Order: sequence, then C-alpha cells, then structure tokens
Amino acid sequence: QMQLVESGGGLVQAGTSLRLSCTASGRTVSGYAMGWFRQAPAKEREFVGGISWNGRDTWYKDSVKGRFTISRDNAKNTVYLQMDSLKPEDTAVYYCSAASGSYGSDPSLYDYWGQGTQVTVSS
Repeated sequence: QMQLVESGGGLVQAGTSLRLSCTASGRTVSGYAMGWFRQAPAKEREFVGGISWNGRDTWYKDSVKGRFTISRDNAKNTVYLQMDSLKPEDTAVYYCSAASGSYGSDPSLYDYWGQGTQVTVSS
C-alpha cells in the first residue's frame, strides 16, 4: 500500500503563490504517474494536472495552464504542485494521487489518494 500526504495548503490572497507537496510512504512513487485533483464545496472532484513517472510529461487542466506547475523528486518520494497567480476560483481541497497503469484526467485511473489539503484564495 502507498500512503500519500499532502501539505502546504493555506489561506492566501489572489495573485500570490503556494506550493503543495505530496509525500509518499509505503512504496516508492518512481513507478507511478502522479496526479493532482481538487474539489470545491458542492462541486465534483476535478483534475488539475499530472506528471509521468519520470517527470518528462506533464499535462494540465486548461484553466490552470501557465499558472500551475507539477514537478517530482523521486529520490524524496515527493511530488509538488506550484501554484502561481492564484485566483478565488482555485479555492478547493487539493488531493494528490498515484496511478500504476494508464493515467490521465479520469480519477478512476488512480490507485492511491491522499487526504487532501485546503487551499483558500481570498479576493
């Protein structure tokens, strides 16, 4: 089993930045594609972005392209979500996830999930 723990969330003003971290234990993340999802109140969980197992490929939801960057450090068993130019509509609980097989924006592709970290962006 893999345990994922997100950290780095908080309350920030619009236009500022946050970096979320997702640290794994139990298994190494090096063989997994990793994804970030978010869920706002009364809304469904949505895909934010993902990164391939070796970090060479990344993909993002259109609304965060150019503002969010995903990276990984397999030696530290950690994946990051750098969020710049934050907007109030980015407010949500952010989750990281790990996929051992095919990966993409479908949550059902992911095998492991963290508990989430709250990000609140004030206007």
